[in-house]
Amino acid sequence: MAPYVLFADSSCDLPEELMHEWEIHYSSLSFIFDDSDRIYKNYDMPAKEFYSKIRAGHSAKTSAVNSADFEDAFSEELEKGNDILYLGFSTGLSSTYQDACIAADELKTRYPERKILTVDTLAASGGYGMIVYLTRKQKLAGASIEEAAQFAENLKLHQCHWFTVDDLSYLIKGGRVVTALASVGSRLNIKPVMHMDNAGHLIPVTVARGRRNSLKALAARYGRLAQEKGAGPVYISHGDCLEDVEFLAKVLKDDYNVEVERIVDVGPVIGSHTGPGVVALFFIGRER
Repeated sequence: MAPYVLFADSSCDLPEELMHEWEIHYSSLSFIFDDSDRIYKNYDMPAKEFYSKIRAGHSAKTSAVNSADFEDAFSEELEKGNDILYLGFSTGLSSTYQDACIAADELKTRYPERKILTVDTLAASGGYGMIVYLTRKQKLAGASIEEAAQFAENLKLHQCHWFTVDDLSYLIKGGRVVTALASVGSRLNIKPVMHMDNAGHLIPVTVARGRRNSLKALAARYGRLAQEKGAGPVYISHGDCLEDVEFLAKVLKDDYNVEVERIVDVGPVIGSHTGPGVVALFFIGRER
């Protein structure tokens, strides 16, 4: 059995140093501010600095990883004799996964002796990061590349993504909520509670009156859907609002005796679409 490496991309929002420590290879999505020509990779700017710029009125536009970049990154490992398992950012949100598949198909003709497997995780941010983490655990336990890929495929429709935002305007720009809802929300302090569906799209599910109630609604979804309450990893991602994360973590502990395993920043690429103040809860559920 040939050795294999795990590939991901920066939309999993795991800290860059952790990606290196875990030996997760990755390509990075990018962004620009306003109409600037300067291109930033996702890890080029600390999240706090990014959100400060957004709060100051700057806007950011994002770009997927292109197939040529994937070809370069993949071929480097193939030349070493390694097979590749790529876990990709949801096709419901980005063309990045399709570009990785284009590169993989091209490279399979040039390296017929090597395996390149790809999995559309249908996930983003900390939920995507959790799939990377759990698949890595399978690899370390001795899973073959095919077994690890099948594990990720089986896991992805149990990977729950529940989130809320403090400001609906960023979701409006991305077409996620209608303007009428935003107008009412601004006047009545209504916050959306959303999740990622089985196609990897962001879907509004309900609303809550006030920020604290929207965070409690996330915890309630854990109580309703968690595969095994109090067990299994729980992650929280956030857009520069650590106090709200701490509140949510306390509710989860008090109500369900669950400890949050990892708290990560929503990186600039995803944060460009959710804005500051996003809080997302990730766990393994009976269904998404």
